[in-house]
Amino acid sequence: MTDTTAKEVHVIGGGMAGTEAAWQLLEAGVPVVLHEMRPAVKTDAHVTDGLAELVCSNSFRSDDFENNAVGLLHEEMRRCGSLVMEAAAATKVPAGSALAVDREQFSRYVEDKLTSHPLFTLKREEIPAIPPAEWDNVIIATGPLTSARLAEATLELTGKDSLAFFDAIAPIVYKESIDFSKAWFQSRYDKGEGADYINCPLSEELYNELIDDLLDGDKADYKEWEKDTPYFEGCMPIEVMAERGRQTLSFGPLKPVGLRNPHSDEQPYAVVQLRQDNALGTLYNIVGFQTKLKYGAQKEVFRKIPGLEKAEFARLGGLHRNTFINSPELLDNQLRLKKMPRLRFAGQMTGVEGYVESAAMGLMAGRFAAAERLGRQITPPPVTTAFGALINHITGGHIPGAPEQKTFQPMNINFGIMPPLESNRWPDGRKMKKAERKPAKAARALKDLQEWLDALE
Repeated sequence: MTDTTAKEVHVIGGGMAGTEAAWQLLEAGVPVVLHEMRPAVKTDAHVTDGLAELVCSNSFRSDDFENNAVGLLHEEMRRCGSLVMEAAAATKVPAGSALAVDREQFSRYVEDKLTSHPLFTLKREEIPAIPPAEWDNVIIATGPLTSARLAEATLELTGKDSLAFFDAIAPIVYKESIDFSKAWFQSRYDKGEGADYINCPLSEELYNELIDDLLDGDKADYKEWEKDTPYFEGCMPIEVMAERGRQTLSFGPLKPVGLRNPHSDEQPYAVVQLRQDNALGTLYNIVGFQTKLKYGAQKEVFRKIPGLEKAEFARLGGLHRNTFINSPELLDNQLRLKKMPRLRFAGQMTGVEGYVESAAMGLMAGRFAAAERLGRQITPPPVTTAFGALINHITGGHIPGAPEQKTFQPMNINFGIMPPLESNRWPDGRKMKKAERKPAKAARALKDLQEWLDALE
C-alpha cells in the first residue's frame, strides 16, 4: 500500500543503480527525488540524456540462472520486482542464451516508468558537493563517471582513496580448477603462515614464451576519453612491465627465489604465484598479472602456465577508468557510509563490476533506504544468495592484498564468492558431480532468497 506521508529520499545518479534504487523506494511507497546531471553536465561516454543509458554494451550476459552466476542474479532481481529486469524483458533482442536489449528502447522504458509514477520527481542538475544535512536519507549512485566535484567532495569526506585512474585488474581463478600435481602451496622463504601462495613453476623456455605472448598478444584499445588517464603504479599491467625488459618480471612478481618445487628437483627459472582473493578460499588472484590483454588472449596465454592448463576464471583481467570507494573500510552491510550513515552508496561506486551488478546493488540500497524511512527492520539477504554474496564481498568478504597492491578490487558476481555447499553429496548419499554443483548452489540461493523475502513480509 502506498504511504504518501513518508518523507522523500534523494537519489543522485540516473544510471542503472540509481534508477533501480528509485523504483524500489517508489514501490515501497516512499517519494523519490532523482538528481541526474545530464544534460546540464555531460560525460565523455554518454550519448543521450536518457535515464539508465547503456554506454558500452547492450548485453546483460548469460540468462542461465542454474549454471551462471549472473543469470542467477537476474532471477533474484526478478523475484525482488526489479525495474531493470522488467525493462530488459520488454526490450529484449535475440542473443542466444544471453540477455541483450535494444538500448534506446530500454532507456526509454525505464524513464517512462519512473516519470509516470506519482511519487517521483526528476531534477536535471549536478550535485557538486556532499548533500546538505536536511537530506537525511540519500543514495549516491553516480557510477564510474562521477562528476569531478562530487568525487573530490567524497574523497575529502572519507579520507580514503576514491580512485579515478586506469585500474588494471588481474585475473581470478577458481581454486578447484588448479592442477596441484604441478602447483604447490608455499610462501616465499616460508614467511607468514608458510603456505599463503599457490606456486606455478616456469622453465626458462616457458618464461620466454610468456614474455613473447605478453608483448605480442592482442590488447584492449583505449576509448578516446580514457587516453589521458594515468595508470596506478601499484597495478601496472604485466605487459607494460614486460616492455621494460625481458628480465623485469623474473626479478619482479615472477622471481623464483625462496621457493622449492616439491614435484621436481629442478629449480624453477620463474614462478607465477596466486594469492587467496576471498575469505572463503575459493578464488585465487594471479599476483602481478594485471593486464590489458583481450579476454581470448588471456585464456590462451595464461593456460600455458603449468598448473593452470584447465583454469576456470571467475574474472579475467581488464583495464578500466574507474571511480570507486574503499567499501570494506567505509560502508556497513546496508551500504551506509559509516562516517555519515545518512548517505548510502550504490552501483559501481561500491566496487561491483557490470550493469547487472550495479543495478542489483541499487536494488538493495533502495530496499534498505525504504525500510529505514518507514521504520522497518531489515537485514541483508543471506550470503548464500547472489545479492548477499556481493554485499558481503564489497563490505568485507575480500582478502586484503600485499602492501604493494591495492586491497580492494571491483568484482563481478560469480559462484566463487558464495559459500561452498554444505555437502558434495545429495540427500540420498549419491556423490554430486562437478557439473551439478552450480545448479545446486543456485537452488540453495533461490530457496534462501525466498525465505528472506517471506520474512520481510
